[in-house]
Amino acid sequence: MWGLIACVFLPFAAGYYLSYLFRTINTLIAGRLASDLGLGAADVGLLTSIYFLVVMAAQIPIGMLLDRFGPRRVQSVLLAVAAGGAALFGLSTGFLSLLFARAMVGLGSAAALMSGLKIIVLWFPRERLALINGYMIMLGSLGAVTATAPAEALLDWIGWRGLFGVLAAASALAAILIYLVVPERTTGPQGTRTPATLKTVYSDARFWRMAPLSATCIGSAWALQSLWAAPWLSDVERLDRTRLVNELFVMAVALSLGALVLGVLANWVRRRAKKTEALFGLVAAMLILAELVLILHPPWPSLLPWCVLSMAGSATALTYAIIADYFPAELVARANGGLNVLQFGWAFVVQYGTGLILEQWPLEAGHYPVTAYQTAFGVNVLLQLAALVWFAAVPWLKRRKREGGASVTRQPAGGWNSVEAVIAPAELAILEADDHVEW
Repeated sequence: MWGLIACVFLPFAAGYYLSYLFRTINTLIAGRLASDLGLGAADVGLLTSIYFLVVMAAQIPIGMLLDRFGPRRVQSVLLAVAAGGAALFGLSTGFLSLLFARAMVGLGSAAALMSGLKIIVLWFPRERLALINGYMIMLGSLGAVTATAPAEALLDWIGWRGLFGVLAAASALAAILIYLVVPERTTGPQGTRTPATLKTVYSDARFWRMAPLSATCIGSAWALQSLWAAPWLSDVERLDRTRLVNELFVMAVALSLGALVLGVLANWVRRRAKKTEALFGLVAAMLILAELVLILHPPWPSLLPWCVLSMAGSATALTYAIIADYFPAELVARANGGLNVLQFGWAFVVQYGTGLILEQWPLEAGHYPVTAYQTAFGVNVLLQLAALVWFAAVPWLKRRKREGGASVTRQPAGGWNSVEAVIAPAELAILEADDHVEW
């Protein structure tokens, strides 16, 4: 087990750590980029959110590549692309070159989580997936911790260009480490009746019950925590730079610890033969409540709701474990990719859309008014509530359908009283195919 951790788990955790650092670093350097290059809120939103757009577009092809060639080769090549993108970002002097470099970084980071989840499925026991996923996400989200106070110290020392030079070197080193250290392993032949295709994922009703809530909640948590938390704290709370960085650090720690806690809770729930979906629904409800507190902006510090929001971004420890229960091992990477398309896509929409909404209000002494943030966050919450209602309603609708077909009554010719027949599940499934069947 320790050999697996050293040679399989930790190299992929390092890759995910770098991807999380790339994802969240712009919240720290956004002000410097805006002042150095004269960028507006929408420009900063697009520059940061292009990461999510590219990652979203790459999910399906990368899922197929992971299932075809394995996570070792795919992840090592893509981390080399991220290294090139980070180097170009540090050398860029204009918006378009920064945008292209950020897109390269997004492509290079696109497989970081999926490859880690795939390698866990290949090497570790299935009953431990939720717990080990939690460990992976916890260690990876330390990248968000690094993108606060530690990165701030480096920024003061070597500037944002030098910082991206360091990130380029670290990415290249991680690519070499994964290629040389991690052993190969394939799923082997599978005797499944269902072909391992993406259509299997997108035609699964269980997937579409979870996917809207996962996208709107986890994607929003990623988008807000990785960019708009810092402007909100500056514009609404009017924090100075030191307090702002300290609160971002606490939020990142909450994200990392949240992954560990959710992984442990999911493992505990699964060992007692309970549904992990219920735990995920609870996390989504907590996120919506935290956003409502931010919208109402009561007269007390906002650090607690921001920590809850950050923690919700680690709920992938739950959703990916649920996905692993729904689909066979040879389809897990594509299933995770299908879910990631929605999550990263929504993160792009929220991150860029928030900037567009904010620019509808004029700056007041260099700050956007609280009304602008309330509007942007409020639109997001309404869509999350709709997804939560759908998530909760699907089991209730299925239960009503089963109850409606669980008993069939008939009146014998002899005039006996009606007889209730209790139908076994196998026969019930047949009967449900035709709601007007007579028996």
